Amino acid sequence: MSCGLWKETLAMAEDYLVLCCTSLHPAPPPPSESAAAMRRLAQDMEKQHQARFHSLAQTFLKQAGPNLCSSLRKVMEELVGDGHLNWGRVVSLFTFTGVLARLLLEQKELRLGLDPGKPQDLGCGSVNCRDLAETIADYLGDGKKDWLLENDGWEGFCKFSRSAREVNQDLSMKTALFAAAGVGLAGLTFLLVR
Repeated sequence: MSCGLWKETLAMAEDYLVLCCTSLHPAPPPPSESAAAMRRLAQDMEKQHQARFHSLAQTFLKQAGPNLCSSLRKVMEELVGDGHLNWGRVVSLFTFTGVLARLLLEQKELRLGLDPGKPQDLGCGSVNCRDLAETIADYLGDGKKDWLLENDGWEGFCKFSRSAREVNQDLSMKTALFAAAGVGLAGLTFLLVR
């Protein structure tokens, strides 16, 4: 089950990061219901907090050091440093990493003198989307597998997403999701600015 959970997490992370780094329209279909749910919730979260995520990702890139994935892992650990992982924080991990991947791609396009926004097969800078996706999979699929299993894995995320969609008519679930993620983002902000 653990290996399957890691592989499913990796597939979701790769799907979302490729979606963030491609300008192809329409995007290829998501590989699973959980990947489709992650796309929707993470894109909503990014829209809601776009300036904050962009600023945090820029600060992260300035401070990350030579091993970007190791630094990303530390950020993930800080995001749930209080020990209270929840689906909102999981979505925020994906969202932050997607913004980061997009910034890395933009930097690479500028360095290579390419036309930003045109389809490129460049990965995501000095590391590629696969490396970033593996960092997410290692953290969630291995490091937080007990929490994922206690919460019915990615099927539990799908259930959460469906209930969020049903309640979303009055925005209360979305507000709760973003508030829960915001607690983790506050920790991330603290980590990056100290």
